[in-house]
Amino acid sequence: MNASDISKYITAGESETLEFKSGFNDEVIETISAFTNTKGGLVLVGIRDNGEATGVSVGKETFQKWLNEIKSKTQPSIIPSIEKTKYKGKEIISISVNEFPVKPVSFKGRYFKRVGNANHRLSAMEITDMNLQSLQVSWDSYPAPNKNIADLDTLKINTFIEKVNATGRFKLEGNSIDSLHKLKLISDKSVTNAAWLLFAKEPTGYNVHLGRFKTSATIIDDKMLNGTLFEVVEDCMKYLLGQIKVAFEITGKTTQRTEIFEYPLPALREIVLNAIVHRDYLSPVDIQIKIFDNQITFFNPGKLYGNLTIEQLKKDNYQAHTRNKLIAEAFYLTGDIEKYGTGFSRIRKEVTSYPSMLFNFEEAPNGFLVSLSYTTQKVTGKVTGKVTDVLTDNQAAIVQLMRKNEHITTNELAGKVKISQRKVKENISKMKEKGMIERFGSAKSGYWKVLI
Repeated sequence: MNASDISKYITAGESETLEFKSGFNDEVIETISAFTNTKGGLVLVGIRDNGEATGVSVGKETFQKWLNEIKSKTQPSIIPSIEKTKYKGKEIISISVNEFPVKPVSFKGRYFKRVGNANHRLSAMEITDMNLQSLQVSWDSYPAPNKNIADLDTLKINTFIEKVNATGRFKLEGNSIDSLHKLKLISDKSVTNAAWLLFAKEPTGYNVHLGRFKTSATIIDDKMLNGTLFEVVEDCMKYLLGQIKVAFEITGKTTQRTEIFEYPLPALREIVLNAIVHRDYLSPVDIQIKIFDNQITFFNPGKLYGNLTIEQLKKDNYQAHTRNKLIAEAFYLTGDIEKYGTGFSRIRKEVTSYPSMLFNFEEAPNGFLVSLSYTTQKVTGKVTGKVTDVLTDNQAAIVQLMRKNEHITTNELAGKVKISQRKVKENISKMKEKGMIERFGSAKSGYWKVLI
């Protein structure tokens, strides 16, 4: 590394892979551990946060002392590359590390990953998830605690085998136990979490909570599903079909009528399958499906898996990653899903036949949120390119500001729209009742979600 490189790094500023430190201390080692748990990175010692070069004094034994300290405070022990560079007459030390193959790496018993230009301490679930990813195994392949083959329903297993053989994607021969062995769903001594979730005799403890809402606070109907995964998918679809509207069209070419559902059924089924197959089963949170007058939202515990981003998901140019490999394999073999991450492109294709329908998705706190929404009237305010109920000018302005800053406060809204806080709250209340916006989280740390 030379002075020109240092200058370029300072100009670029701190990032997911770059950190400035004025001196060597525990914060440097914490950052190094966070880099190894993410994409790797570089720490420049002798540079302040604002990019000012202060330099650092080093002696003959300094590098070895730093290396020994890094090794002793990380587990597995990290040995970074250290290099000295002269920049504007000052000594700048660069410490670089690659992403570690077996994660997570700890610093003094704590675990961090790099998020933006800061270190984020990992939760217990994130530690477990990162470890499983690095070992290329999934939670559903581990033995289900205190479960054995006697806890599985033979009829459900045989129905699964018949469906697999009918699709032609795999041939299962022999008895049901042999078939599950072949698919690695059971072993001689244990039943996997996947087998328990797919074929259990009794409720699994993982719920899907469905509700029909008039407003975000007014519940018309409520249902909790808790069965095996194949059963829950079908029960979800039955509930959705019972709640959405259907029209009938007679073309004149035939006396038979054509059913036109309020939402494209293949898209609904694909979203339900995505939630069931890819949810984080380490999370205690339920899958939540909310049906409004002109919208359905699907909340799935567990954010995007691996290094997949929202932008990649929008463009379909991504490598599929599977959180629950055995569960995904089972649904693939029955023909319910495609294995290589084409579900969202199929949803988009189905939605194109509904011109006024919007398909949105985003990461939400502790999970992933998908919505299908539509309406029939054009907006008359300042919201461009959307379709929804008629908004007043003030409501349209509030919606635009919420789109730009989901954490905006009512006080800030009042200042920008130039109306009182009381008027802001009244408009927000009206839009919430119509299902146009929703508040997630607490009043202090939550955020707004525009649903139109």
